[in-house]
Amino acid sequence: MATYEILIADDHPLFRSAMQQALTFGLGDEARLIEVASITELEAHLEAKRDWDLVLLDLNMPGAYGFSGLVLLRGQYPQIPVVMVSAQEEAAVVQRSREFGASGFIPKSSPLETIQSAVRAVLDGDTWWPPQLEEAAALSDEMRAASEGLASLTPQQFRVLTMVCEGLLNKQIAYELSVSEATVKAHVTAIFRKLGVRTRTQAALLLQQMESVPS
Repeated sequence: MATYEILIADDHPLFRSAMQQALTFGLGDEARLIEVASITELEAHLEAKRDWDLVLLDLNMPGAYGFSGLVLLRGQYPQIPVVMVSAQEEAAVVQRSREFGASGFIPKSSPLETIQSAVRAVLDGDTWWPPQLEEAAALSDEMRAASEGLASLTPQQFRVLTMVCEGLLNKQIAYELSVSEATVKAHVTAIFRKLGVRTRTQAALLLQQMESVPS
């Protein structure tokens, strides 16, 4: 029976396969590995089972804006460690991952041995960060507040927010989520309150900020 249960969240099949291979070779029968290709698919697994040992999360996932996926997971499933995996390896990206609550950061250019060591460290209750972390500046107070607001959203509110950011009207969102327009309006009101914004444009801009990385 597997000792560890790990979700690999990445929208690139080739990289998911490479990660699967690395972890299968490194952990063997100790690990049960499940692959997902979007935030929606990831949430479905997390809602069905809340005791995963680790989520390996790509920075740019369908259904999220940059770090918003990490912020959502840390807000809704704080008991599950999340390690960011990305081809964006700048120090600022690594620093943001840590400050938004990740337990580690694995550059996609890492050799298999490094991936295995990083995952093993986090499974053992530690953290793992690449050397470039020391070069980065801390988050601004504004970005920290935005992160806290996003972390307080429920998964359904987060879905509504991403659709607002895509320019969908309440009627369209209601259709996509198979709920009433009144329910969507209630979600939007709650989102505005939690994010401290007054308009759809302000909410969208706040979410889009999660994609940007300071130089």
